[in-house]
Amino acid sequence: MNAPGPGDETPSAAPSGAGDHVDDVDLVDPSVQADEGAIDAALRPKQLAEFVGQTRVREQLGLILSAASGRGAAPDHVLLSGPPGLGKTTLAMIIAAEINQPLRISSGPAIQHAGDLAAVLSSLTEGEVLFLDEIHRMARPAEEMLYLAMEDFRVDVIVGKGPGATAIPLDLPPFTLVGATTRAGLLPGPLRDRFGFTAHLDFYDPDQLTSILVRSAELLGVPLKPDGAEEIAGRSRGTPRVANRLLRRVRDFAEVRGQGIVDRATAQAALKIYDVDALGLDRLDRSVLEALVQKFGGGPVGLGTLAVAVGEERETVEEVAEPYLVRAGLLARTPRGRIATPAAWQHLGMPQPTGGAAHASLFDPLDDTDQ
Repeated sequence: MNAPGPGDETPSAAPSGAGDHVDDVDLVDPSVQADEGAIDAALRPKQLAEFVGQTRVREQLGLILSAASGRGAAPDHVLLSGPPGLGKTTLAMIIAAEINQPLRISSGPAIQHAGDLAAVLSSLTEGEVLFLDEIHRMARPAEEMLYLAMEDFRVDVIVGKGPGATAIPLDLPPFTLVGATTRAGLLPGPLRDRFGFTAHLDFYDPDQLTSILVRSAELLGVPLKPDGAEEIAGRSRGTPRVANRLLRRVRDFAEVRGQGIVDRATAQAALKIYDVDALGLDRLDRSVLEALVQKFGGGPVGLGTLAVAVGEERETVEEVAEPYLVRAGLLARTPRGRIATPAAWQHLGMPQPTGGAAHASLFDPLDDTDQ
């Protein structure tokens, strides 16, 4: 049985009834959205064998869990890195289920003091799995406490203040920490080194997303044709969470304006309303490309100027739109600014001018920094 990625929700009883045009709907944003708080656990795989994609990671993790279970010991600490929506939380749940242990879930932003972490660690039971999402955002004092807890299963609780303060050692039962991060480079070296297994999750290919969509449709009760699954998968930016989100919106369209069956034509019509094009670009993505091409001749142009041109914050353009545009080969970052690639001109159906600054910039070494 194939399994969907994270970010699924309980099937809704009523369709959304989308209008002719929908603005500001971040259907292709891989981060968790507000309406996805109530995640249906039934849509998540419970075992590694059910998890689609990430073949190498799944095999390596299976060996670690099987060996630990055979020894009757807690598995090594696990660090999962990669873009949002690829299954890090799902894998943490699978790890706990595979070793038949409870799972405690917290996050880096929620741990802003060493005392917060001490309270969590001291309440763990033997063999329990602790999942820390966005672990790179944990406060530095808590990180330093975590070093000792991961290595020696002990924390030092400070009692009192000033010269009279006393450190009381508190022994912890063996546990497994599963850390997840979207920005592994921000983790301190000492913290990374204490994980016994580190895995990076890659984007999914369309065939894998199609398998995920087929299973999700079965669980949601959505009649999904193979060509409909392929159409949605091709617009899902390689991310299971996005694929399942698009499936739910296409389901709504099919129930309101179609025959309730999701085929290619229905998917195309629905996603046109939601401003998701054939490459998975949404309104913001196309606005960035169109501004770069039409207003700045393909670039180079600074990030701040580009953000003003599309009426968005600099951080929104850099963190939401740019990563996929760069990965899709539509935008490039150079020392002199952002430029549109030949594929961007082609995607917009516009002829690319020959020569010029934008053409020459294609040969500049790429750099993540920008003026």
